[in-house]
Amino acid sequence: MQKPKTLLKTFWGYDAFRGAQEAIIAAVLAKKEVLALMPTGGGKSLCYQVPALVLEGICIVISPLVALIQDQVRQLKARGIKAIALTGGISFSELNALLDNAVYGDYKFLYLSPERLQQPLVQQRIREMAVNLIAIDEAHCVSQWGHDFRPAYLECALLREWAPNAPIIALTATATPRVVEDIVTHLKLQSVCMFKDSFARTNLIFKVKHTQDKRYQLQKYIHQYPGSAIVYVRSRKICQSLANFLNRNGCKASYFHGGLSRTAKEDTLNLWLQNEVDVMVATNAFGMGIDKPDVRLVVHYQIPDSLESYFQEAGRAGRDGQTANAVFLTTEADKVQAQRQFLAALPDVGFVKRLYVQLNTYFQIPYGERPTETFTLPFNAFCTRYDFPVNKAYSAFRLLDQHSVVALSENFTEKTTLQFVAPNSQLFSYMNKNRKVTPVIQTLLRTYGGITEHETKIDLHRISKKTGEKELFLKEILEQLARDGLVTYKKTSSDLEITFLVPREDARTINVFAEKIKHLNTVKQNNMNAVLAYVNNAKTCRSVFLLNYFGETARKPCGTCDICMQQHQEPPGVLKDRIIALLQASPHTSRRLEQRIGAEEQLLLQTLQRLLEDEVVYLNYKNEYSIKTQ
Repeated sequence: MQKPKTLLKTFWGYDAFRGAQEAIIAAVLAKKEVLALMPTGGGKSLCYQVPALVLEGICIVISPLVALIQDQVRQLKARGIKAIALTGGISFSELNALLDNAVYGDYKFLYLSPERLQQPLVQQRIREMAVNLIAIDEAHCVSQWGHDFRPAYLECALLREWAPNAPIIALTATATPRVVEDIVTHLKLQSVCMFKDSFARTNLIFKVKHTQDKRYQLQKYIHQYPGSAIVYVRSRKICQSLANFLNRNGCKASYFHGGLSRTAKEDTLNLWLQNEVDVMVATNAFGMGIDKPDVRLVVHYQIPDSLESYFQEAGRAGRDGQTANAVFLTTEADKVQAQRQFLAALPDVGFVKRLYVQLNTYFQIPYGERPTETFTLPFNAFCTRYDFPVNKAYSAFRLLDQHSVVALSENFTEKTTLQFVAPNSQLFSYMNKNRKVTPVIQTLLRTYGGITEHETKIDLHRISKKTGEKELFLKEILEQLARDGLVTYKKTSSDLEITFLVPREDARTINVFAEKIKHLNTVKQNNMNAVLAYVNNAKTCRSVFLLNYFGETARKPCGTCDICMQQHQEPPGVLKDRIIALLQASPHTSRRLEQRIGAEEQLLLQTLQRLLEDEVVYLNYKNEYSIKTQ
């Protein structure tokens, strides 16, 4: 194993492997097929990157998300390792050139999504490559029982035919026993060597906080555990409002969701990575490919859709091995609302058929046709026009994407077109009088040759880089030029991009996977039940509960979660006496009592309720608890 260790030190700067990494790499180098189950932050990528560098040829990596692919390739290139990414939006000629590089250019890694395997050109070029290893990352996506099922992953087994001499390594951080069985079956792993590092995160303290005031508790935890934090929410609206609340209350926060532009995402992420903001409030669009080792706190402010998602997101805390906290804030109303909203957002077969028909109608696609271009879809406007509930429609779009009816991109796009309509004399006079806009006008005229003759699509990100001005400032200038009659300026926004993958056949298109829709709805309901069982659990150690869910037997309770700590709390009688002693000195609010005593909020409120019922205390006009005099 000297060569792998040398590579580890040379390219990554580590002296030794962790956990099962060394054994996994040895198995891969022995041409054995491997299934590696490792926790989030456990170093899965090294398990295929190191042996791929040892072996002659190129490693093909299948990965589900563009952000994840781009991050991996960026990191490899930064280490001086040649890697290629086949992402969306590249032309046929560019795809052809990249595949030529993969075949002839001494590259070590080719990253692509499973959907790319359906392209004949990609299939043919893979047959021409000297493939040394096939790595299937996030392999749980191959299973209908997994939390992020992608039917295109079922095509990964075809790589065996195109690269018959290359062993396969499948990797995942979230897999129940049933999902593991599916991975082995669907990928046709032969005489598989299974490695499983314990999913236990001994440095991570799990807590479920039942509260009546989540905002107060969130603020308290952020101040209690200073440093980098992530707060996960389920909606874009709450994402932004919660970040604003934290900023107003002394916490440096930003927000991240799928509706932000590419530039805004990059700027926001960099602020957080560089510790210029401490807290990132985010939807689940944030996380995959984000590797920040010093996150001290991850808070789930709303109930996630599965324990797999929860465990993966919580696992982004404490990757440096230092103590970190994973806090789940919830109210009784949350649980009722989550169950109701979750069920309401599950589309049945009939709903998916209606949405698909209206989607084709919206873009005026004839029956039997499949357009080749990518369309931008203003999602909320689409839902309003056809009276579709937003959450349910989004779930239906995900189903269409998962079953390769459409390709769905959630990157926010803003199409901007511009044409200069004023005569040159008027334009030169305007620039003389408005010097601040001159560099922008000159850059536009130099960059887009036909912009004075016809409406031209412009890239504000590109103009921003050329002029050094912020995109917001550029938009203000363009609006000013339009008001002053120098240009026609149009902009349309979309947070969804749709590419149709099959000809329109309406109901027949959906019938192919109608039974799978019913099955997936059952799986999702079971996933939600498991999350609620975790939240409602009051007896089993949090770590033990999670490990049991993933098929691992815990040796002993963690001793640090909220359940374990309850065993060390004062008896109710002692807590009651401490409350009475404080109230005899002066009236207190429940929040002040919690701060003074340090008791768990729910137990404190239960004790106060009993004291109210026994008429030992009462609430005064300031909503403070006071001792009741005889």
